[in-house]
Amino acid sequence: MAPEAPAPQPAAGGSDFAQLTRRMAAEGLLDRRPGYYAVRAGLVLAAFLGGWCALFALGDTWWQLGLAAAMSVVFAQIALLSHDLAHRQVFTRRLPSEIGGRIAANLLMGMSYGWWMNKHTRHHANPNHEERDPDVAPDLVVWSKRQARQASGLARFIGRRQAYLFFPLLLLEGLNLSFNSFRALRSSTMKRPWLEGALLVVHFAAYLGLVFAALPAGKAVAFLAVHQALLGVYLGCVFAPNHKGMLMVTPEMKLDFLRRQVLTSRNVRGGLVVDSVMGGLNYQVEHHLFPSMPTPALGRAARITREFCAEKGIPYYETGLFRSYREILGHLHRTGEPLRSGE
Repeated sequence: MAPEAPAPQPAAGGSDFAQLTRRMAAEGLLDRRPGYYAVRAGLVLAAFLGGWCALFALGDTWWQLGLAAAMSVVFAQIALLSHDLAHRQVFTRRLPSEIGGRIAANLLMGMSYGWWMNKHTRHHANPNHEERDPDVAPDLVVWSKRQARQASGLARFIGRRQAYLFFPLLLLEGLNLSFNSFRALRSSTMKRPWLEGALLVVHFAAYLGLVFAALPAGKAVAFLAVHQALLGVYLGCVFAPNHKGMLMVTPEMKLDFLRRQVLTSRNVRGGLVVDSVMGGLNYQVEHHLFPSMPTPALGRAARITREFCAEKGIPYYETGLFRSYREILGHLHRTGEPLRSGE
């Protein structure tokens, strides 16, 4: 079961995180893996280009909806590669990371790299913090009973039955990413908004242009609907198990960096298949402790971190993929209780 309360704090003057970092460095787990990322990026790019070639090769047929489903997986893998670029897992320097990130996210996928980077950086600094983590902001879904009691409007309506609506809502997540990407271009925090905007426009012009050039209007709309809906579900199913249903941090809690990251994160077991589908984010504890650690190092890092947490008496949580979804839905049902009971 996921931990619900903070673990004991480290002794004064000690730094548990520094000790763990030294163990990781000694194993070479913080070193870059250029060969791995060259192969991974090459495979994703080949699948991306192959998918568009298949669109024209298949022609006017409803089998195109199967291709739309396959392309949702490809786009999600581009998003996961963008994530690694943003964390400088691929390159040590900022400039090539940003160039690669904008090509992958803006140009190939249609999501603003700058918007996502700003949001994700704040999430990493304060995971599951009720007031500071944008990923648990009470937009349509409430993530704590405190948020439920303060909810109004659409969030209040959805919150009553959010456990049942969570996965259906993910069907809209692809469109939500695109909407927020364009909206963020007007934000004062956006760096190079004209560049980001131009890349987004080129992406959607090519994306829509190719689909409507290859298919009649009805099939083109169906292709886009299936592609965007399944992309949202895929990304939601990858990112939701990482923290949803884990410890929610309130302003009153005092946690050091190590405990804040471990107690709010959930690892997902599953072997090579889950590692590939989730792009290494199933090792969420280690990713949050060492964001720039390359994906192929996370498995070994998990074993070290698990042993280290056992030594320090820090709860370390991991479970299976489907169990993680049950825990998320159970958490959503519990947090929506104040709205159902009229508190």
